[in-house]
Amino acid sequence: MPAQWRMVRSAPATGARNMAVDATLLEAARRRAFGVWRTYAWATPTVSFGRHEAVRGRFDADTLARAGLDAVRRPTGGRALLHAAEVTYSVALPVADNIPWRSVYQAVNAVVLEALHSLDVNASLVPEEGAPLLRPEGPVCFDQPAPGEIVVLHAGVRAKLVGSAVWRDRGAYLQHGSILLQDEQGRLSEATIGHVTTPPPAASLATCLAVTPSWDAVATALEQALAASVARAPALAEECIAVPEDDLLDPDAIAQHDARFCDPRWLWRR
Repeated sequence: MPAQWRMVRSAPATGARNMAVDATLLEAARRRAFGVWRTYAWATPTVSFGRHEAVRGRFDADTLARAGLDAVRRPTGGRALLHAAEVTYSVALPVADNIPWRSVYQAVNAVVLEALHSLDVNASLVPEEGAPLLRPEGPVCFDQPAPGEIVVLHAGVRAKLVGSAVWRDRGAYLQHGSILLQDEQGRLSEATIGHVTTPPPAASLATCLAVTPSWDAVATALEQALAASVARAPALAEECIAVPEDDLLDPDAIAQHDARFCDPRWLWRR
């Protein structure tokens, strides 16, 4: 993890805009000495598909429209999830080629876990050993946890609370995460072809706590946990600064990436 960070809170935006911003931050990360922690929301309920997820035959434009959902394909991996009533974050940072991506993944998830503990959520990490690896064409994102993900005890079973997806590209790393405030993942079944069986209820902050924290409270907890992690790092010139989104973005790069994420050929590529 870098010793220097920029923290951004973005206004709610479309799926294409959100993914274009994250792709731009990933592209810029390899030229920067700092990481960017971005927290954001979605203008409308939006299904995001993983970069390599096979979705043709499971979803189509008509079923999504009838369910009242937009859709976008992420630049990161993972499986389908519905972005609604949640706090989404992205983490873009430079990573040397000799650093294993799982080391970065573990470090990011440790920050998120610390933030959840500060909110009195009794969450833990799935052990790296003994948990099954999940393929991109499997069930939806919140159906079951993968190694290293954050879980809570829910309805008597260990249930995923935070959905995560990553992508590494030529010296840069991007991680997406979704913390559910309320569970609306069941709406995904309304958007699938043939209305497949509704997945079991997902864990959410509403099921973990007597009072559901606000979006701002969760965003603040994430930023404070990141700042605490940076302060503990044995490095020189540690800093964690909140900045406006526009300070970090190239408008031309945003436009190029936005065109890609709006393109049906990208959305329905698999």
